[in-house]
Amino acid sequence: MSSSLYSPFRVWRIFRLLLTFFLLIKKRESFFFLRPLSPRELNREIVLLGASFIKLAQVLATRADFFTKEYLDLLKTLHDELPPMHRDDFEKVYKRAFGDKECFKSFDTKPIASASIGQVHIAYLKDGQKVAVKIRREGITKRVKSDIVILKTINFIFRPLFSHYTKNSIESVIKEFSKMILQEVSLENEAKNLKKFAKTYSHCKILFPKGYDDISCDDAFVMSFMDGFRFDDKDALKRSGIDFGDVIRRLVDFYAEQMLVVGYFHADPHPGNLLINSKGELILLDFGMVKRVTNDTRRAIIEMIKSAYEKDYELYVSSAKRLGVIAYEAPKSELAEFVERMFEIFSDNTLSALSMQTLAFEILESMRDMPFKLPQEAIYILRVSAIVEGLGTTYIENFNGIKDILPVLQKNIPRALGADENIIEMIIDEIKSAPFVLKDFKSTLKQASEGTLRVEMSLDQLGWLTKELKAHLKPVIISFAIMLGAIFLLLLSPSLKVVASIAFVLAFLRLFYL
Repeated sequence: MSSSLYSPFRVWRIFRLLLTFFLLIKKRESFFFLRPLSPRELNREIVLLGASFIKLAQVLATRADFFTKEYLDLLKTLHDELPPMHRDDFEKVYKRAFGDKECFKSFDTKPIASASIGQVHIAYLKDGQKVAVKIRREGITKRVKSDIVILKTINFIFRPLFSHYTKNSIESVIKEFSKMILQEVSLENEAKNLKKFAKTYSHCKILFPKGYDDISCDDAFVMSFMDGFRFDDKDALKRSGIDFGDVIRRLVDFYAEQMLVVGYFHADPHPGNLLINSKGELILLDFGMVKRVTNDTRRAIIEMIKSAYEKDYELYVSSAKRLGVIAYEAPKSELAEFVERMFEIFSDNTLSALSMQTLAFEILESMRDMPFKLPQEAIYILRVSAIVEGLGTTYIENFNGIKDILPVLQKNIPRALGADENIIEMIIDEIKSAPFVLKDFKSTLKQASEGTLRVEMSLDQLGWLTKELKAHLKPVIISFAIMLGAIFLLLLSPSLKVVASIAFVLAFLRLFYL
């Protein structure tokens, strides 16, 4: 089994897939006569390579600055659906999970859903309770771990060919993706996430399945069966008389609660994980991808939403820098102009969705060389934003994040900032904190007068300084290396005196003119 995971043929196919990503990102037509896979070929390879690369492609689908529209459209529609496990594999996993325990009154061996990590079966407990049983695919953990090793190795080979910012973005994607997929293949981890998520959001009008921990394990997760229509089943929702607009608003409100107020969110809300029952209630499934947002990241997102709503584009750029999606040294005025143009496009009700997308891609293309980044914290935030916006377009014509989602997010900002509904209590809290603020101010003044005031730099500033230092030191180091090499040549053989002298002089001149 392990030898086939590292077989030359599989490594080659992974190499071709990653080479395609590399060429598309770098806008190159070929690499040593190898051309990128076409969108259709890319789709086929991703599905054949399985779980790891389906998940990776879904994460990369957030990068409009990396890929052209035809490839992005493919990545966004890539479904995590595969044929069911072979009967022998299924029986092996089932026996390992449940052994000789008679947990079920009946168990349907034909799955109702089959994805890259596992498949879902309907069963009935002894008391007649209908449950959904998620069975993990045989050998999936070993396969995912081997894919991560191959992925990191090939990235190490390609790494020197990327620019500083692209390199960092790819490193972030691989690091975050590796961490998340290893968590996702653990069904015990999913059970813990579900329990915590349901408790955290018990105050929201969202339904969650109930997990049966006593009969679940890492290979199988048993939960109550939740009946409903898929979020994208437009006909079924229409027949049930469910208001599309209301459902979308509740979904956006719920994600505003997760990302802005609590900072703990479900990172994979695709249509298969979002159901709506006949009463119009939202049901959330599959808790393999659950992420926490740090307070700094949450505050940066809140500031971005507030500045976007108030059309303060320079503040928006500053907030994006704090979030880490724009490099510290990027020109603020030029980026503010770019942001303003994008907002104008997506706020224009006279434009069709296709026209909006075409114009947006033209502007993105013109800004391709700007220092954009993709920090780990932003990867799944961007992914969720793209999925929620995509769900909105299913029901509302020309739906987009700026004109349809932004006002809802803005409405949630006071709660996200911890504002109390009672204005008098807010004022009292501020008065109570005043003495501490004055004390801190006095301490700062004292440190400044004594010359002991310390200034801390952000990680982005440190990253920029590191990049600048490397850029300045690299030619110096190379020049000294050539000079030392020239001396070594001279010591090795006096007959190489001319070559050594020329090399030494050129290296010295290079240093002098730096």
